[in-house]
Amino acid sequence: MNNFILVYITNPTKEEAKKIAKHLLNKKLIACANIYSNINSLYHWKGKIADEKEFILIAKTTEKKYEKVKKEVEKIHSYTIPCIIKIPVSSNEKYFDWIRSEIKE
Repeated sequence: MNNFILVYITNPTKEEAKKIAKHLLNKKLIACANIYSNINSLYHWKGKIADEKEFILIAKTTEKKYEKVKKEVEKIHSYTIPCIIKIPVSSNEKYFDWIRSEIKE
């Protein structure tokens, strides 16, 4: 079994999600990114329930790169408290090898 991680990141706009994905790709911190458009998010914020449209960025990388990914996202994300969640996953061997080759691991 080949393990890598998905990094789940919420964004206020599609443009910001793309900007973050391209930034991480250019730094070779992720191999691939998927952006899911226009989801509805509800959460507590400053004493009220927020009901917002967001865009989900799912970045594919390895455990070794997670801390660097997190730091880069925190530097450029527009949210005061960005959602950056690490999700462990498994894949077929060829896909895992491709991920590692893309991030130079």
